[in-house]
Amino acid sequence: MTDNQNSTTHFGFETVAESEKAGRVQGVFNSVASKYDIMNDAMSLGIHRIWKDAMMDWLAPRSGQKLLDVAGGTGDISFRFLKRAGAGHATVLDLTEPMLVEGRKRAEAAQMAGQLDWVVGDAMALPFEDNTFDVYTISFGIRNVTRPQEALNEAYRVLKPGGRLMVLEFSHIPVDMMQKAYDLYSFNVIPVMGQMIANDRDSYQYLVESIRKFPDQETFLNMVQHAGFENAKYRNLTMGIACLHSGWKI
Repeated sequence: MTDNQNSTTHFGFETVAESEKAGRVQGVFNSVASKYDIMNDAMSLGIHRIWKDAMMDWLAPRSGQKLLDVAGGTGDISFRFLKRAGAGHATVLDLTEPMLVEGRKRAEAAQMAGQLDWVVGDAMALPFEDNTFDVYTISFGIRNVTRPQEALNEAYRVLKPGGRLMVLEFSHIPVDMMQKAYDLYSFNVIPVMGQMIANDRDSYQYLVESIRKFPDQETFLNMVQHAGFENAKYRNLTMGIACLHSGWKI
């Protein structure tokens, strides 16, 4: 584990002590938990649903698999996984308990509570034994982790041999003019939506800034490979606004 006593990292465009970031991220998601799913639809004009379906298409869940959905929040990925698999089990882990509470409500409403566990925990120190899960997913969450490389290392540890990693995250558009247009939308529209829908402009300002601080596709691919994953690849979604990274523990 890295000594973070004097180390710094980014919280959006702000430089903070590493020891502070998790608490500040937790504060963001505590604040937006009840409106998180509504804001996802509003911010992406519903396109996040297409991205998550593309994630499931590539992942191809199979009956009986055990999923660990890290930074799983309200369980959106886990619900999709279980519906595709037909039978299986999902463990949703998140740093923020109010997000998990919202997810439990959804599971009970969908009569899926028996297929899901909800665990408060840290992506960098997973409370699970080695070689436990068939699939590890993290969707729009790894950019909020203080040290993403440690989260990837932990993903490798808890996956069984033959297990699959799948990361869905905002990324970088390779065409400069299109990236500038997307930036214009992100910085001028999304925080205003956050104020109107969730009564929280600052949290969505952070989320926009955090996207810009996240590594590009090739850099993150190298991190996945550094964690030990093989046959690692990525696919851009919507011109690179989002990206799927995949790897295997072989």
